[in-house]
Amino acid sequence: MTLAELEIAKAQSLEEVVAAADAAAVEALRVKYVGRNGSIPALIKAMKDVPKEERPMFGKAVQAWRAEVEAALQAKGFAAAEKPVDADLTMAGRWWGLGVKHPLSRVIEESAAIFGRLGFTVADGPELENKFNNFTALNTPQHHPSMDRSDTFWFGEDCLLRTQTSPVQIRAMMANKPPVRVICPGRTYRRDTTDATHSANFHQIEGLYVDTKSVSLADLKSVLAYFAKEMMGDGVTVRFRPHFFPFTEPSVEVDFTCHVCKGKGCNVCKQSGWIEVAGAGMVDPRVFEHVGYDPAEVSGYAFGFGVERIAMIKYGIQDIRWLYENDVRFLDQLA
Repeated sequence: MTLAELEIAKAQSLEEVVAAADAAAVEALRVKYVGRNGSIPALIKAMKDVPKEERPMFGKAVQAWRAEVEAALQAKGFAAAEKPVDADLTMAGRWWGLGVKHPLSRVIEESAAIFGRLGFTVADGPELENKFNNFTALNTPQHHPSMDRSDTFWFGEDCLLRTQTSPVQIRAMMANKPPVRVICPGRTYRRDTTDATHSANFHQIEGLYVDTKSVSLADLKSVLAYFAKEMMGDGVTVRFRPHFFPFTEPSVEVDFTCHVCKGKGCNVCKQSGWIEVAGAGMVDPRVFEHVGYDPAEVSGYAFGFGVERIAMIKYGIQDIRWLYENDVRFLDQLA
């Protein structure tokens, strides 16, 4: 659809809303234009087919159409409600307008879709975990700071709020023979300072791929490079830096090129051109032993990133606390 055709379609949709005679007609138009399978969401999904140089202008026009239609529908809904009608308890309720998904929900759902295209399935597990799944099976030494009560929410000696979604990986391996290819989104908890970038409650998405055939860091990098491009857009590249994690060896920190300056250097990335996003690496053989796998027969990689971190980068959110204040005005900005 061209911009000219879009303007014609917008004018027609607004005329139809004005002409709607009752609440049923208003609802039918809502479904037709802004419903899940409506005309406007279909155009948004088809944005990838619009020439790159026309995409910003086209996208702005589509969003403007959506805003005008939603405003017209809402106004029409109020007008219909004010008309005198016979009392009828079976009448549809007053329509107050469409809500929007929370940015954390958006990132989780989009991540699941991206990794789903690569063959990953979503695995889930309890938020209240035991010490074996959360620490021991992940090769965490007894002296590690994360096991201290000042860092983790403990309930007795063998019960805690999970500090990461890695225990779901342990449960997935213990319940299945290789190959295992899962992502584990969910809420996690740590005794962390509640400031602009940290919260005692946050979300993670971790991934695991284990197979009886050879799995390498090159496989890991290709998966994360695909994820970066799909989540952040074209032009994003991935960098690995050596690091240490108890449950992977070798271990790496994963950086994406800065989405603001495209790798040139700016205040957001502290002039480096890179933003730290995730931790990853090849699964340590001791982890395989804890779940009953033979390290000589299997290999695999694991990765994990914070959902809040991705959301803050993707939507330009400066303070993590904004994500938990339930302020409709904040959510409306991301509609």
